[in-house]
Amino acid sequence: MNFDNQLKQLENVQLQRPNRVLSMYLNTDPSDPEQQGGEWKIHLKNGLSHFESYLKESGDKQELENFQAVREKVERFVQGNEQALKKGIVLFASADEQVWFAERLQMRIQTEFHWEDAPVIDQLKELWNTFPKSGIILVQQNQVKVIEAELGTILETKHYELDLDTEDWREYTAEQKRPMSMGKGGKDPSRDSFNARVNANQQRWYKGLAPKLDKLAKDNQWDRIYLVGEKEEAKDIESYMNKEIYQVEAKNMLDHEEMKVIDKVVA
Repeated sequence: MNFDNQLKQLENVQLQRPNRVLSMYLNTDPSDPEQQGGEWKIHLKNGLSHFESYLKESGDKQELENFQAVREKVERFVQGNEQALKKGIVLFASADEQVWFAERLQMRIQTEFHWEDAPVIDQLKELWNTFPKSGIILVQQNQVKVIEAELGTILETKHYELDLDTEDWREYTAEQKRPMSMGKGGKDPSRDSFNARVNANQQRWYKGLAPKLDKLAKDNQWDRIYLVGEKEEAKDIESYMNKEIYQVEAKNMLDHEEMKVIDKVVA
């Protein structure tokens, strides 16, 4: 997804009757108390039927046919994604296929329907301003996880671990077994030795990591950077990075599920 470019494209759309654009924002959040019975289906049906009834009364046969073609596309998209809905749907569509934008977002959306000459993108802009393309960096001793996300949707997750033999930061995939778990409890002598080594070398290690994180931020064009970790660890990383940190969370969340991290840190 590249919402920044898509927003700009939508801003430049200007059609004329009988060819118009449907703008739809649909709240499908199952955690919303007002959505417990799948009320979004009623809102969808009522919203679309309202326009169709109006166009039938207006007598504009071509515009009615255009709307019905758009409605068919919308209903097909929603039905095809019903088992994989998130918190909301944002959709823009025209009958001539000049406009088609349909995304399931992990953000709370206010239900709206518009049938106009141009896309109504005010709410999408607000959502984008709330959650632009971001990098969430979670750090814990010799381990780092980077979550890249925008509009509440995870784009990519990277994992890094310091090789204690070479003192190089190496990327590994989620499917690979993490080389070493670094919890802080227990009296394991090897763990005590490791913790002592971390305390002695942590700042130097983080200084070596910072350029990698700066490069990630630049290459992926992050608009915001969130830094999450123990207070001193986060402070060290922030001091060594050249990129501005939007927000620091003094929490240990490295092993938390990614969406829970996003909900806690960005929401």
